[in-house]
Amino acid sequence: MNKQEIGTFLLRVMLGISFFLHGLSKFKGGLENTSGWFQSIGIPGFMAYVVGMIELVGGIALIIGLGTRIISALLVFIMAGAIVYVKFPAGFLGNGEGSGYELDLVLMVIALHLVLNGSRFLSIDSRLPKLKKTQDSEMIAS
Repeated sequence: MNKQEIGTFLLRVMLGISFFLHGLSKFKGGLENTSGWFQSIGIPGFMAYVVGMIELVGGIALIIGLGTRIISALLVFIMAGAIVYVKFPAGFLGNGEGSGYELDLVLMVIALHLVLNGSRFLSIDSRLPKLKKTQDSEMIAS
């Protein structure tokens, strides 16, 4: 274990907590309301349910370190959508009417870091057996 592993672990857990709470707030506020808001900005309403589930369940998965790279990749796409569809018009720091996209960009970069590097320290992923390539599977893939 080194300092970099601990730092990545802290990023993973904080990203998980942040998204879990955002997902939870979508469910508490009523996904129907979020769905209506999504539709009002040109996003299909059903995506509110998809985003809410990814944030809620994905947040928990990140906290415990399960499927870190996959969940983080999904969060990169969610944050890119939030920046493009919602935050970009307000600018980096906001425009007085709405917040900017600086926090969304930071969350997206943290998620991208986890996609590229993973986070095995204190994770369920580190306890799962690693898949080994066999010569047969390599021959089939060729």
